[in-house]
Amino acid sequence: MNSLRPSAGAFVLDDPGRILLIRRNDTGNWTMPGGAMEPGESLTACAVRETFEETGITIEVTGLVGIWTDPRHRIEDTTNGEVRQECSIIYAGRYLAGEPTPSAENTHAEWLYPEVIPSLQMDRSQRSRIDWALNRNFPHLDPNP
Repeated sequence: MNSLRPSAGAFVLDDPGRILLIRRNDTGNWTMPGGAMEPGESLTACAVRETFEETGITIEVTGLVGIWTDPRHRIEDTTNGEVRQECSIIYAGRYLAGEPTPSAENTHAEWLYPEVIPSLQMDRSQRSRIDWALNRNFPHLDPNP
């Protein structure tokens, strides 16, 4: 492990109860929109910005889904060899405007019904976060050591 990069993601449902998801270019995995915090930005603002950049959807943060910082969960960036410890805050977001539009980082940006989630190619950690959010067990906190 050679870095730690705080990141934020957004769990966003629309009125029919569909989840906003993207399919990443690099792995083909489906995931909630999100990414690394930039200097001078809060994690909340990061979740809003990343959601818009990756999907074209404008959201408002309405709550906290959870905090995931398991030091045993490592994320490898295949483009540069970086290996980092998981450090993610997932926010609940409310849809405000826009239509799902893929970005340079993903091949798909879509509203998907929860029933299709089990059939999607997805990292185990992302699947557990979505399951947590769907069950409304807010917030998730890492267990004490």
